[in-house]
Order: sequence, then structure tokens, then C-alpha cells
Amino acid sequence: MKVVILDDYQDAVKNLDCYHKIRNFDVMVYNDTVKDVARLSERLKDAEAIVLIRERTAITDEVLSRLPELKVICQTSRGIAHIDLEACTQHGVAVTVGTPSPYAPAELCWGLILSAVRHIPTEVVALKSKQWQTTIGRALAGRTLGIFGYGNIGTLVARYGKAFSMNILIWGRESTLARARNDGHEVSDSKEDFFTRSDVLTLQLPLVEGTRGIVGQSDLARMKSSAVLINTSRAALVQPGALLSALKAGRPGFAAVDVYEDEPAVNHPLIGLDNVVCTPHLGFVERDNYELYFGEAFDNLLAFCEGKPQSIINPEVL
Repeated sequence: MKVVILDDYQDAVKNLDCYHKIRNFDVMVYNDTVKDVARLSERLKDAEAIVLIRERTAITDEVLSRLPELKVICQTSRGIAHIDLEACTQHGVAVTVGTPSPYAPAELCWGLILSAVRHIPTEVVALKSKQWQTTIGRALAGRTLGIFGYGNIGTLVARYGKAFSMNILIWGRESTLARARNDGHEVSDSKEDFFTRSDVLTLQLPLVEGTRGIVGQSDLARMKSSAVLINTSRAALVQPGALLSALKAGRPGFAAVDVYEDEPAVNHPLIGLDNVVCTPHLGFVERDNYELYFGEAFDNLLAFCEGKPQSIINPEVL
């Protein structure tokens, strides 16, 4: 079977322990991202199977119509917002998904919190330039950690916050609030109260139609000038341009961002701001996570080839 793996930025997949599972396949790995439909279709024209690294490449009806050999798409993890599932079914292409892990993104979120409140990246750069102690950071103990969304990742972030002696404040839909109350956390009276009270506010929501643009300019304007907004989930949770404007206005005073509207995003305007820590979507990019994600994707591919399909989310295509 001819297999194409897209967007392997670090050329990491062939060095994973799980890669041996597809050693007998004809595998082509690309290390860059191509968004032009014609160029992408040229890369994929002979593919019988595609392994996608999260949402780095969109698979649309226009692309699928140019891939006559394609039989299966194996998605790493579970999110499929970038895949036109209806078009896949119409073109006879099965789509498999895996199991997400909350640990790597929760840990990255916490790394960004510490980096932002203690100005760690700024001080590292300053010290390399022979400057000693150029900023004054803030402690976390006793301050309020606001978590917007209390799923698997949000639950871990709350647990880490407790370890830092922070006060945990939760906001989200009613089922989220009920779960947080059951775990002993304080829930906010309103969205307005949540944004006003949080010293560190982290977004831990999935991107679905109901959450797109859920954070607006008025929400951000309620935040303290000393507060920090952390977004390791999805850029589109925030209304376009709202965070950039808010940071320039000083509310919140700081942000740490791992996700962008269009990635790779080396020229994003947030990167140039002094009060923002920007990382290149590293939340899930961790070796154990890769072993899990690709191991499951390869298992799903092998099962499909053996006539025993598993983890398929459009079973009607079979």
C-alpha cells in the first residue's frame, strides 16, 4: 500500500518506535506544509492511505476529487475539523481516529503560565545580551486561575494549579460547571465575573460551531491589567483581531499563545509584541504523545488493510 504522511516538521515519524509497524508499506513522508490544492493533490495523487498529523492539512472535497486511489485517512488523535467527512464518505474514503492524551498539552499550558508570569523568555534573551534582571515577575500562590472549559485537559490544569496554591475558578456550559462543582472547585456566577476575577485565564475548549469566537473584545477588556491570558487550545476561540487589540490596550497585560488561525504562523502579529510569549503549536508535540498518536494511526491502517477496520467514524463508507 502507498502511504503518505504529511507535515512532519521535525522529520520525527521515521524515528519513532512505532514506525516499524508500517515498514512493509511504500511510505512517503513530507516535512513541509503545502496549502495550494494543486500542489497538495500532486503529492497525494498516488496515495492509497494518508496519515495526518493533527489538523496541519485540510482535506477538502476539492482535494479528494483529485485522489482516485485514496481508500483511507488515518487521523492522529480525534479532532476532524479539518476533514470534510461528508465528502470522504461520498468519495468512498474511510476515516479513522485515535485517542487523545491530555498530559502533554496540559503540561505545555503550565509551562506557558510560568513563562508569562515570571517573564522567563525575556530574561533568557536579556542574559544572553549580558543584562542582569530586567523585569519583575509575579507569584502564583494565592492568585486566581480561571479555566474556561473543564474537560480532560482543563481538569489536569486545575490539578496543577492547586499544586501551586492557586484559587481555581471554572466557567463553561452547565455540564462543565456541574462537574467542576462535584470536584470541589468554585464556579463563576457569570462569564463577565469570570473574566474580571481571573489573574491567569486559560482557554481549554474544543473548537466547535458553538465555541468559535466565544471570547470577544468585551470579555478581554474586563480582564485586569496584570492578568495573563493563555491559549493552547484553538486560535478561533477568540474573535479575529480581538486579542491583538486587547494586548495593545493593556487588558489583559500579558498573553501566552500556542495556536494561530493559519499555521505555520511565523509572521503572526502577536509574535512581535513584547507582552506575549508565543510558541509554535507545541501542545501535543512530545515524543510519548507521538508514539501514542502514530501507534494508533498505524494500527488502524493495518486493521483496515487486513479487512478488520476499526475506529472508523464514517462506517457507512464500508
